Amino acid sequence: MSYRCLIIDDELPARELIKAYLEILPDFEVVGLFDNAIDGFIYLQSNEVDLLFLDIQMPKMSGLDLLKALHKKPEVILTTAFREYAVEAFDLEIFDYLVKPVSQERFLKAISKFLHFQEITKAISPEPNAFNNAYLFLKVDKDQVKVFLNDILYIEGLKDYIKVFTSENLYVVYERLGYMEAKLPESKFIRVHKSFIVAIDKINTYNNDSLKIHQQEIPIGRMYKQVFLNKMGS
Repeated sequence: MSYRCLIIDDELPARELIKAYLEILPDFEVVGLFDNAIDGFIYLQSNEVDLLFLDIQMPKMSGLDLLKALHKKPEVILTTAFREYAVEAFDLEIFDYLVKPVSQERFLKAISKFLHFQEITKAISPEPNAFNNAYLFLKVDKDQVKVFLNDILYIEGLKDYIKVFTSENLYVVYERLGYMEAKLPESKFIRVHKSFIVAIDKINTYNNDSLKIHQQEIPIGRMYKQVFLNKMGS
């Protein structure tokens, strides 16, 4: 499998370094290089990429502003000379944060982490007719707990951890909501708010502003509303 990579950085040496690191890896393809976030944003509106290498401080639009503007983000690895943006960056659910100058060792560690994530995602993505038997393991305290996907009602994100609500249990897991969004099948789950993912077939009622699952009211965020309404309409 080949992974499509996009590099956005206003510094030519930084773009060329990441490109050189990627070119030695057989399964990674550089599909674009941009020296500003606006051109990168335009490209991402009509092209899918698997991995985005993104600088933060750039003219006209910063890398963080680009992330906030994207509705559906690829996995993002930030490459920056500034450490102080790390907290805000991880709140935007980036995949990794590399501080310039980026060493090849640190770069390959990020790639290894990305590949491991891809293996896990592929392993739990069920075929449509196998959904009832699909499951994942969640780390709850010291235990790995098997949770069947069909039992999940909704997931609430609370900064550094998530709450997974099922028909019978509540699991508190130290994980990012964006990580779970990437692992769950799009045909069965949808993100409706920066803090909520819901199981589509568990929705009892909905309107333009909220939905209900088992009498629990869940808000629909402005950024997610149109995609949700289109999904429900189809």
